[in-house]
Amino acid sequence: MKITQRWNEKDSDYIRQKVIEHNLANLPEEVKHPVKHISFIVRDEKEEILGGITGKIFWYHLHIHNLWVDQSLRGEGYGKQLLHHIETVAKENQCSLIQLDSFSFQAPDFYQKYGYEVVGSIDEFPTKEHSQYYLVKRLV
Repeated sequence: MKITQRWNEKDSDYIRQKVIEHNLANLPEEVKHPVKHISFIVRDEKEEILGGITGKIFWYHLHIHNLWVDQSLRGEGYGKQLLHHIETVAKENQCSLIQLDSFSFQAPDFYQKYGYEVVGSIDEFPTKEHSQYYLVKRLV
């Protein structure tokens, strides 16, 4: 046996698949849900992307990966609309909760305004002046 340091996508995908297999073997059938990737994109008249939200549904929950709105559109309600759209998809897929993380310099207050609760945080990360927040919104 030997342990080597070398990242490549094939090895990483293999490890990820083994973790998924382990997880599925330890979960009851009623929480298993087909994985669905979800995104909504804001485009201007030239089809340029000015905002969007991405996430993934699995185990009857939605994990929001990213929400971004171009600076020129902030304050006009696009973030709220994107969040509403992805929450609607979560409800249509019988998700019981939505989870995400946000740095203090991003938008934890924005999410809290729409019913998300901080369930954990890491202080002084990624810098001494910032924190990372973990938020959830229960749908059931």
